[in-house]
Amino acid sequence: YVAAVYEHESILSPSPAALVERRSALELMGRNLDVYEQQVLAAARQGAQIIVFPEDGIHGFNFTRSSIYPYLDFFPHSHSGKWNPCREPYLFNDTEVIQRLSCMALKNKIFLVANLGTKQPCERTDPRCPSDGRHQFNTNVAFAADGTLLATYRKHNLYFEYAFDTPPEPDYAFFDTPFAGKFGMFTCFDILFFEPAVNLIRQYNLKQIVYPTAWMNQLPLLSAVEFQQAFATAFNVNILAANIHHPTLGMTGSGIYTPVKSFIYHNMESYGGKLIVAEIPVISTDYRTNLEKKTPGRISEKGREQSPPSFYAEMMYDNFTFVPVWGEKGELQVCANTLCCYLNYQRAVLTDELYALGVFDGLHTVHGTYYVQACALVKCGGLSFSTCGQEVTDATALMDFQLWGNMSTPYIFPLLLTSGITLDFADHMGWKNNHYFLTKNRTSSGLLTAALYGRWYEKD
Repeated sequence: YVAAVYEHESILSPSPAALVERRSALELMGRNLDVYEQQVLAAARQGAQIIVFPEDGIHGFNFTRSSIYPYLDFFPHSHSGKWNPCREPYLFNDTEVIQRLSCMALKNKIFLVANLGTKQPCERTDPRCPSDGRHQFNTNVAFAADGTLLATYRKHNLYFEYAFDTPPEPDYAFFDTPFAGKFGMFTCFDILFFEPAVNLIRQYNLKQIVYPTAWMNQLPLLSAVEFQQAFATAFNVNILAANIHHPTLGMTGSGIYTPVKSFIYHNMESYGGKLIVAEIPVISTDYRTNLEKKTPGRISEKGREQSPPSFYAEMMYDNFTFVPVWGEKGELQVCANTLCCYLNYQRAVLTDELYALGVFDGLHTVHGTYYVQACALVKCGGLSFSTCGQEVTDATALMDFQLWGNMSTPYIFPLLLTSGITLDFADHMGWKNNHYFLTKNRTSSGLLTAALYGRWYEKD
């Protein structure tokens, strides 16, 4: 099928904390929706059957709970039955944004997914009802090609979004399409957690995911395109990921991903939006996921030679234990807690770049709390040990390597990032003898990061 995602540079409110009238909120959102309208038309002309827009794309961000209120559409979450907002605009008040999105889908005969803010009044007798008498949600909506509202999803894992509430229970949101079956839906930070993302995919055996996001890149392990690709690979799904484009805030990185190929956009240099359109295969549901895939691969006997000295350095706000990757070839191991990571490597040419093999097995506590088990081969920022873990975007070293670790969780995201924030794919990966491994013969360009990023959800 043909899919489209649009990385949108939002027109932002100059003062998001200021209180404004609904009318001026609609005027600002209307300017973003005008851009959406052009992009839906462009995507439809290229044959796209579905288009996805980013999180916060219509209203922007940095609001307070009260300042976002005029930007929120009313949403009848309890409303049963079909609603076509474009054809039935009179059913509910304060649904101007939903109506426009519905009309875009209808006019261009395309499935459309977008993110907006919604409000729902609640009874003050309800203990969960906020003191202002309403719930405010970060919401995705999906429309069919005739404008009918098919599914909604309220973001569960909020990322310091004080304007919004967490829904009482996780929404498991998906919708059906004639061209690729069911699509699941979640938002941004959700991708790092079991609920609802992983549970949704497993319970409903989903193979296509739509993913609006407003992601701030964090190298070396959590760049948007890097993690989106790893997620598609780990769960054997297609992901249509639309990020926002604000390079000054570190926000870029969208794509259409299959487990073996990706069409990505990562651009920290220039401004303006970007439409990606790609044709991708529908994944059949009988294909086993990577969580169980067994691939042949040799895991050699562990570190026969003496490992070089280990050292500590901070990476991604976590205290990693590293060993330097010296010389043109070798075998290394490094351990922390219960996790040991192993590396066999051979460099094509010895360059004057320092690489290190790092391990972390613990609770990550900055910008969110979640348990990580990671084995990571990274290029350091400079030649001293203290630069290992820094954000690096360019590298020249080409390497053959096999990386493996005795991970305690089945949820391993294989990361492979090369110079200029481009993606590469492993030759083989999977489980063998209770170790997860990833092998690569000769990266396509200089290696930035090769990592096994494990999420041990039970220990969050």
